[in-house]
Amino acid sequence: MEEEMPYGIVHHFAGGTKSQYEASIAAVHPAGGALPKGQTFHAAGPSAGGWTIVAIHDSKASWEAFRDGILKPAMSKGIKGGFTSPPQETAFEVDSVHKS
Repeated sequence: MEEEMPYGIVHHFAGGTKSQYEASIAAVHPAGGALPKGQTFHAAGPSAGGWTIVAIHDSKASWEAFRDGILKPAMSKGIKGGFTSPPQETAFEVDSVHKS
């Protein structure tokens, strides 16, 4: 049986803002700053032309469960004050992690 690899997602929201990010995260993440089940890392901030979010999940399956069960349904209904268009997405299997 092949070991599951951590799975990374990078979302860039063109024209996105901090207030849109905060509204979106409030709608799809657990309260109190906790991460969704299976997510082990989350970082976000302003980037050229918008807002970028980087998330690491413990596996591709946990990402897909979050995406299909929480993220897509919330975004398809519309999140008041949230991002208004889908992001540019880059996904990757995490081969190595380095921490200081």
